[in-house]
Amino acid sequence: MKLETGKFWLSIIFCSFSQSAPSIAQIVPDATLPVNSAVTVSGKNTSIGGGTTAGSNLFHSFREFSVLTGNTAFFNNSADIQNIFTRITGGSISNIDGVLKANGTANLFLLNPHGIIFGPNASLNIGGSFLASTANAVEFGEYGEFLGQSSRTKDAFADS
Repeated sequence: MKLETGKFWLSIIFCSFSQSAPSIAQIVPDATLPVNSAVTVSGKNTSIGGGTTAGSNLFHSFREFSVLTGNTAFFNNSADIQNIFTRITGGSISNIDGVLKANGTANLFLLNPHGIIFGPNASLNIGGSFLASTANAVEFGEYGEFLGQSSRTKDAFADS
């Protein structure tokens, strides 16, 4: 009987630790773009390259996107990019408690229909404006839309 009780308490202790342990920062591309996003992690810094360009707009698509305290997510865009549109298509909330960074004067748009939480340590290091939204899509008129979910109709960059 004591062995059974010991297993019970060990299970409770294990569950307590597994639930309270922070998850690893996750920035995971979803492979839905003509040119997919590329993620490179070096310590607490995550560099985001690739993505699909349409004119002066750069599109990124991720299954998961969270940045832990003390970590940096760096959108390594070229200088001619004016707008970076980033969507999260998975079912998870984005937890941002680190730094979001981009090159030049690019505006950064973050779209996650499942939610975005900014922690007390969240900060921006971008030269343009920033918009975070839980909307389902960004409309580009006759050029299409950039949906914040995995089932898409015509994306804004489809003809580029």
